[in-house]
Amino acid sequence: MRLTLYGLNRIPFTGGKIVTESLKQKLKENKMTLIVSLPENRLDLAKAAIHSGVDAVKLHVNVQHRASGNVFNSVESYDEIFRSIRDEFSGPLGIVPGGSFKDISHGEMEQLIALGFNFYSIYAHDQPSWMLGLDKIEKTFAISSNYCLGNIGNVKHLGVTALEASIIPGDEYGTPLTFKDVLAYSSLVQNVDIPVLVPSQRKLVPSDIPLLARAGVKAVMLGAIVIGHTEDSIRTAIKSFRTVIDSL
Repeated sequence: MRLTLYGLNRIPFTGGKIVTESLKQKLKENKMTLIVSLPENRLDLAKAAIHSGVDAVKLHVNVQHRASGNVFNSVESYDEIFRSIRDEFSGPLGIVPGGSFKDISHGEMEQLIALGFNFYSIYAHDQPSWMLGLDKIEKTFAISSNYCLGNIGNVKHLGVTALEASIIPGDEYGTPLTFKDVLAYSSLVQNVDIPVLVPSQRKLVPSDIPLLARAGVKAVMLGAIVIGHTEDSIRTAIKSFRTVIDSL
């Protein structure tokens, strides 16, 4: 449950400790969890999403991001911005820590944890094995269109919280959701033992939400393809999806 209407949830304090919500908790409690993947690491864009009702926020470092067309720099470049976003938001705060294996360092991961990030998201083939041993941060991983969906299987025992189904080929980004996609997501849900998240590689619309929910999808992650790049476009998109999700 959000602390106040439409995500106006500054971090509460209990006994001098910062209280934040986990992604695992959200995925368990919600019929559908609404995550935003911001096109830029900017406080104004984060506020627009938070105040419009997102359940979780995802940011990026060390990545050349295809869908948004942006390049994200090192953790140090965003230190003040990340602290400000965490001050605004008590919900799950996620990070893509790098675009490839060589871009990710143990030192930066510790910095990110200290800044208040409580989950990471990364393609399995770019994820160093040592990341599974990190404390104080939840682990999610993504699979691409090159993965065989039937080969994933049970993975909860490896300490991961959720799977991001980034299975749409890059040359199809921004096209409408098809029933073939829904069948693939449904098959994945039936073959893994953790929640499945669907990113907006397709140009998702609010009316897609009930069908994705029936397919067993536990979260949608809305990025630049759906939310655009401005405060106004983010507010409009998030509120429209929030309304439908709340009606499930």
